[in-house]
Order: sequence, then structure tokens, then C-alpha cells
Amino acid sequence: MAQMGFDFGGQQPRRLTKVTPSKLATFEDCPRRYRMAYLDRPTPQRTGPWAHSTLGAVVHNALRALYDLPPQGRTPARAAALVLEQWQDGGFADAEQAERYRERARGWVADYVERNDLAAEPVGVERWVSAPASSQGLDGPPSMIIEGRADRIDQRGGELVIVDYKTGRWVPESQDARSAQALALYAVAARRTLRLPCNQVELHHLPSGTVAAAEHTEDSLRRQLKRAEESAGDLRRAADTLSEGGDAEELFPARTGRHCSWCDFRPSCPAGQQAAPAAQPWDLLAP
Repeated sequence: MAQMGFDFGGQQPRRLTKVTPSKLATFEDCPRRYRMAYLDRPTPQRTGPWAHSTLGAVVHNALRALYDLPPQGRTPARAAALVLEQWQDGGFADAEQAERYRERARGWVADYVERNDLAAEPVGVERWVSAPASSQGLDGPPSMIIEGRADRIDQRGGELVIVDYKTGRWVPESQDARSAQALALYAVAARRTLRLPCNQVELHHLPSGTVAAAEHTEDSLRRQLKRAEESAGDLRRAADTLSEGGDAEELFPARTGRHCSWCDFRPSCPAGQQAAPAAQPWDLLAP
């Protein structure tokens, strides 16, 4: 077939599945949750908001807004004020708890600005990156399209660095940064989108002030791409079979465990309700 100047030697071009780190993580965590989130229409009933998600969104939005300011305006006091401007109460136990965490979040972002030099302009803030990729090598024939929105992309010494903000209760270590599939995929997509080397990834944990950094190699990125490629193939085949009339429960089984306690789709999943007790919407807040 030859169309628009492309010659595929009589064969159909390979269909590339678009995947985001969030979709891949959801499918690996629980195929049923993936189906409910991305395939079922209308979307099944969800839980209400979770306080830790609300808190994370507020902090992310405040830091994003901070970078809209000129460098001289990126002060600890302004960062704290932006938390107030972005604040939401969804998921908190009561007004007292919400106020307590609002003040904590103000302190977190103010301390973060105090400790880190934010004068340099990042390459991207909440930057969308998208690129074809393959586990056969960073320059091999593509098997999927990886895309997503990185919290921040810095340029340091001619190389890109992926920065991801964290506000949860667990303090990350360098191994967590190295094993994070999302950061690896952002690194691959960023180097192809922005045409600069990108191997370093960092988790910035605001509650503790920890920066967990890791330097990827070509091999470690290839391993992450291989894992993503396998999951992308599995979810594409399952989705295709479902659209052809396949059994939804067999194709997207529930993968139960402790995570069922805080699953967004717990109200619509009897298996998850039986697997673990329901968590309170504020249980995953950083202590």
C-alpha cells in the first residue's frame, strides 16, 4: 500500500497504541479498574474526592502558578499565598482538618522555594510530551506512542531532568525514582520531543524536603519500555476483544488487594468491597 508518499511494501502499517503512564499503571494495578475508568460508558459510580489527591493537586497548581511569575516574584511568601488561592476542601474530614493541612501545605511550598533556586526557567511546567517508542532501542522501530504531562522539565548542563512533585505519606528514595515507570517514560518522550539528552529523574517530596534522584542508563530505560510495551499490548488486545463482543469480566478481571480500600471505583466493584475494608477519604494524607 502506498498512500501520502509512504510505501509499506504491500503490508498495513503497524498500529501504534497511545499510552500514558497513568493508563499503564491503572491496567497493571487492576484491569477492571482500567476498564471502568477508560472504556465503560457511562462511567460507573465512583467514590467522592480523596483528601490526599486534593492536597496534591493544590500543591501542584500552586507551584505551576509560581512559574507563571517572573523569577524575582517566586518568593516563599508568594508560594504560600498561591496555596490559599488554589485551596480546595474535597475529601477532608472537617473544616478543622482542612485548615490544618492548608497551613501545612503553605509551609511545604514556602520551604521548598526557600531551599531550591527557582530563578532558572524550566523547559516545561506541566509540559505535555508525546513520542513513538520501542523496547528494541531508543532508535528502534516504534511499537507504541508514550505521552503524558510531566510536572516539570529542567535543563541543566545541556541535559533535561524530569521533576515530579510528591506530597504523600511515604518518603521516596533514589530506588523509587529509578523504578518509577512514569518518570522513565517521560524521560524517553522528553528526549524525543525536545531533542536533548534526558537520563536524570527526580522525586521532590515536599513534606520532608527530600529529593530522590536517579540516573537512567540506556539499558534501564529499555527495561521500562519493555514493560510498558507488554502492558500496552495486553490492554490493546483486551480492548479490541471487548469491542468485538468479548466478556468484560474475563478480559478485565479484578485484581484485588489492600488497594481496594481506596479504589475510586469501589462503589461499583463487589469484589473490591469484599477484598478490603473501605478507607476513609483522609486516610492517605501525610501524617
